[in-house]
Amino acid sequence: MEWIFLVLIGLVLLFGIGVLVVARMRANRADALPPAPPRIPPTAPPRAPVGTGTGTAVLEPEVLEPPVLEPEVLEPEVVAPVRLRDRMARARNALASAFVGVRGRRGITDETWDDLEEGLLLADVGIGVTTGLLDDLRIRVKAKEITEPDELLDALRDDMKGRLLGADRALRFEPAEDGSPNVWLFVGVNGVGKTTTIGKVAKQQRADGRSVLLAAGDTFRAAAAEQLATWADRAGAELVRGNEGGDPGAVVFDAVEAARARRVELVLADTAGRLHTKSNLMEELRKVRRVAEKGAGRVTEVLLVIDATTGQNGLAQAREFGDVSQVTGVVLTKLDGSAKGGIVFAVETELGLPVKLVGLGEAIGDLIAFDPDEFVEALFT
Repeated sequence: MEWIFLVLIGLVLLFGIGVLVVARMRANRADALPPAPPRIPPTAPPRAPVGTGTGTAVLEPEVLEPPVLEPEVLEPEVVAPVRLRDRMARARNALASAFVGVRGRRGITDETWDDLEEGLLLADVGIGVTTGLLDDLRIRVKAKEITEPDELLDALRDDMKGRLLGADRALRFEPAEDGSPNVWLFVGVNGVGKTTTIGKVAKQQRADGRSVLLAAGDTFRAAAAEQLATWADRAGAELVRGNEGGDPGAVVFDAVEAARARRVELVLADTAGRLHTKSNLMEELRKVRRVAEKGAGRVTEVLLVIDATTGQNGLAQAREFGDVSQVTGVVLTKLDGSAKGGIVFAVETELGLPVKLVGLGEAIGDLIAFDPDEFVEALFT
């Protein structure tokens, strides 16, 4: 029994030694760690005292308002005015080689006249105008008024400007006390840009403060009325349209009557693009012209729209339309894409029709009043 007692005593001693060893190891590990920072209790945000009526103050949390940001003010975009010179590179290039040849010679020779004639014809100035310009210059050269190539080109430029002087290029608008609207008819063959031109003119007239109504008188071309409706929305103008294939004269008449009833100042009337060689269609245009002046309407402009790229063929169009609808002026479209800007001289000198507007692109601001001085300068420089 004694050995059992001794074993128990041994186990107790071993357990006690183990407890002491573990405690010592924990103490050593705690000594090796850095001391923990003192714990700081969180503080509440400052609160403003609010009276409760009981003599005690209750602190309410402070409410921070978000900063007020001023809206960014955007400056309106400044659109540079369209310049003829910037859009007439093709027409200018038609004359450039001729001018280089003239300046490259000492004196004025037979080749000088050949170069000038070729350049003017390439620019589509036309045989009649070209002959007249060069004949006048030959007389001055023979009289020794002009002796140098640069003097010759300066004289040619002045003569070309002189042939475009004196025309009334203003769009005619006559206010009426009785409320009768002005009517501007737009005529021309298919594809010259009549509908687009009407939309641009409407936008310009609205910007000038006039009330405008568009008449969709082209009842034969598919989607012509829809195209004009789009322009009416863009311009802030009203629109009167008829049935597809209907009577164009009836549409114009209804538009004029609607304009008078609504006190609209200006009616811009589209017409069907038609070939000038079709006598029955031209007669229909004559009827539209008569109907537009029935009742309240007063036709103050009939604008013939000509595609500048057609060149001298536009001259034949102008003659036919002038006889039928009493054209008062010409709108020359697509001048920026044509080398045949010289048609201006043929229209004005041979037909006596002033070019009033020129189209230089697709944007709304690309339809501008025709300036003869700027136009001739754009051909030379």
